[in-house]
Amino acid sequence: MTFLSWSSSNDKGIPELLSWLKQLQVKLHNPPTISYPTSQGQMDICITSGSQDGLCKVFEMIINPGDNVLLNEPVYSGTLQALKPLGCNIINVASDEYGIIPDSLKEVLSKWKPEDSKNPKKNTPKFLYTVPNGNNPTGNSLTSNRKKEIYELARKYDFLIIEDDPYYFLQFSKSWIPTFLSMDVDGRVIRADSFSKVLSSGLRIGFITGPKPLIERVVLHTQVSNLHTSTFTQLLVSQLLHHWGEEGFLAHIERVTDFYRNQKDALLAAANKWLSGLAEWHDPIAGMFLWVKIKGISDVKQLIEEKAIKKEILMLPGNVFYIDSSAPSPYFRASFSLASPEQMDVAFQRLAQLIKESL
Repeated sequence: MTFLSWSSSNDKGIPELLSWLKQLQVKLHNPPTISYPTSQGQMDICITSGSQDGLCKVFEMIINPGDNVLLNEPVYSGTLQALKPLGCNIINVASDEYGIIPDSLKEVLSKWKPEDSKNPKKNTPKFLYTVPNGNNPTGNSLTSNRKKEIYELARKYDFLIIEDDPYYFLQFSKSWIPTFLSMDVDGRVIRADSFSKVLSSGLRIGFITGPKPLIERVVLHTQVSNLHTSTFTQLLVSQLLHHWGEEGFLAHIERVTDFYRNQKDALLAAANKWLSGLAEWHDPIAGMFLWVKIKGISDVKQLIEEKAIKKEILMLPGNVFYIDSSAPSPYFRASFSLASPEQMDVAFQRLAQLIKESL
């Protein structure tokens, strides 16, 4: 059998994969917009070459130079690198171990009146971007109640919500937190999903879900940039998903999550063993990262980028996850995706010694 490598009808994605993913989104999120007419923001899906590809196209679609956009730092550094060249004003909304703090969002929005959203000269925020589950780098997740408050503020001030959720399937609790997409009655949520964390990052397959008029414009962007996501890769993923079925896919997700849960427990055991009294952290409830604050050191950049690397410890300093990456940060991000429990133990033992020497 021969498959065409390119077809103008496949810019959005191959039909069999799109159909499967649409059914999955309905099963997992049951978006209110699934039955809406196109003019009212009917839910639609397109395939992208990884969720980063889709998010960059969404940002370029929405943002004009000088626009205000909202996010909560620390934030995925790839998002900052995508936003900054677009010339927008990035406004931080404070967050804690439970995600964005609604009162902080209210405070940020208080400089505008709700009716200002109808006047382009008022420059009200275009969107709020957030990673709601297992945030990279903090491992924090936004609670359901906070999501409801945030969504109501989005309705009041008429801005979009970009729900970047690559760690949705890696929630350690058996009860998954409802998504913004599941409560989207207006067609104002654009959701990015990825197979990178649960199948393979090398596949470069993601999908964007959102209002049909906006998804159509993402597809137009695809037509003039990379034409479409690899048909071969889409067919590979589609055949696998159809072979598994929805229940088989979710069973696979459970096995992957069990692996990451065990990895997380091993890293926390090593942290408690070696870093107690030297650092502080919150247990991540999703994802693959631990966000650690070292006590007594205001900026850990040199410690992590120079001294730790010499001891064969690879982690990221916290400053790269902030809008102003030049500002000092006492935080670092540790990943538990690949290291063995033995490697984690040795790494934190060596790090503890470095911290003591630096105090």
